[in-house]
Amino acid sequence: MELIDSVMKMVTREPKAEDNKAPATGGPSRSEREAKIKGHAGLVINIFAALLAFNVWYGGSLSSKVMNNTIKANDIWVFYQAKSVKQTAYEIAAQTAANPTLAKKFADKAASYESDPKSGEGKKELYAEAKKLEAERDYAKKKSPWIGYAGTAYQLAIVLLSASILAVSMPLFWTSFGVCAIGILLMAQGLFLWF
Repeated sequence: MELIDSVMKMVTREPKAEDNKAPATGGPSRSEREAKIKGHAGLVINIFAALLAFNVWYGGSLSSKVMNNTIKANDIWVFYQAKSVKQTAYEIAAQTAANPTLAKKFADKAASYESDPKSGEGKKELYAEAKKLEAERDYAKKKSPWIGYAGTAYQLAIVLLSASILAVSMPLFWTSFGVCAIGILLMAQGLFLWF
């Protein structure tokens, strides 16, 4: 609670007369620095916020891909298992049938479960489709943490930029650019997975 009170006192304090005096070194006064920072900060905050918004959108699309591909792959694996059970039943029926014509019919039906390029619903085709979905899901999972780190960096950059306005601090102003640059690098890693 004391921390909040001290921060509120810093934010709401009245400027002292010496704050508006020109520094002894001949540099710009506090009000000149404040005007300079405020003049640029609005545009910069909008740019940082746009980067954050894109990052959040992309992170959401990755999350959707992970969830959707997991569900689709699970559905395909269930269908694959059902085909396997039916194939096994027909194989057993083919081996135990006394009638050779019926045994051949059962064996042919069992073979059709292994691969069916026409319908795309043979075990071979289902296996390939499920593996493809799982590979896409795993690739999206590798990207997700980087996008999360980038989002944190963008948020920190916006906080530092806002603090630079309140504190009238050019070092904080420029530090926000450095943190945003780190966010851009992290987002690029999340987009392209360079390493």
